[in-house]
Amino acid sequence: MRSTTGWQANGTTRTLRRAALERRELRPDDIAVRVDYCGVCHTDLHALQALGSATNGVLVPGHEFTGVVAEVGSAVSDFSPGDPVAVGNIVDSCGTCRMCQAGQENFCREFPTLTYGGTDRQDGSTTLGGYSREYVVSNRFTYPLPAGLDAAATAPLLCAGVTVWEPLQALGVGPGSTVAVAGLGGLGHLAVKMATALGATTSVISRSLDKAHEARGLGAEGFIVSTDAEQMEAVRDHFDVVIDTISAPHDLAPYLRVTAVDGTLSHLGHLGPVTVETMDLLIGRKKLSSAGSGGRPSTAAMLHFCAEHGITADIELLPSSQVNKALERLARNDVRYRFVLDMSDLD
Repeated sequence: MRSTTGWQANGTTRTLRRAALERRELRPDDIAVRVDYCGVCHTDLHALQALGSATNGVLVPGHEFTGVVAEVGSAVSDFSPGDPVAVGNIVDSCGTCRMCQAGQENFCREFPTLTYGGTDRQDGSTTLGGYSREYVVSNRFTYPLPAGLDAAATAPLLCAGVTVWEPLQALGVGPGSTVAVAGLGGLGHLAVKMATALGATTSVISRSLDKAHEARGLGAEGFIVSTDAEQMEAVRDHFDVVIDTISAPHDLAPYLRVTAVDGTLSHLGHLGPVTVETMDLLIGRKKLSSAGSGGRPSTAAMLHFCAEHGITADIELLPSSQVNKALERLARNDVRYRFVLDMSDLD
């Protein structure tokens, strides 16, 4: 086994503590990645909150990271030591089902192997995430980091970025499209940047005017206060695509009402149960959809697009030793817009 260091919680505490970790020896198609920067996702917070005292396992979060190839397996020819790379929240899939064959490994019928908390398809071990100095991953789920992209600010693209990129692509957003982004957090600010770069006329819907200046700085042309009935009525049936990134439970009806005839509300932020009135869909032939993560072709295309357009996340970079502070602040939504951990202090 390979030895490294990371930040780990166990069944007795949700506080992450520095610990020695073991990684598998390289298989022929594996890459050992020195993790330099790892984003802090709401999923990490939820995973820690779900880690109860009855759990006898361990949890190492982190599923959006960038780094440098440290070593490659005997069958790897497309990467070499020293190459800058990126890894997202999926590290394996069955590779044979219809979804995998279509390049949608994120929807693998056997369920994809997640970067942490997943089950390795060969040895049955539980995957430990990117809050560590080294990660061993198949070359199939390792992506070249395009030149010109800041490695730290790119890390969140591997989860938040591809999560909003897939529906923007699937719904054909481009010049002539009108897009609204509901919520301006980790997902939302990237949705604004990407929709604008795709050529869409983009607006932000938020609860108050507080973020209007920030939204326009990200490229939004319009800003609608969701609590202002007159403003919401003024854009009724207006947007071809509404990207809903609000993470808390909320009523979808106001966002369906501002969706245009034959338009789509893509509900990404809150993954719990929702209630939808059929009439809100019927009037205007409106569609409700969702999406999650991205397959290999989509992730690679997203990185290329972001490099071409200079898109990265707006981040606050912290030494990894402040990971618990970052999670506490994330729980209070005290971040603009994504925390990223500098893992070099694990050396």
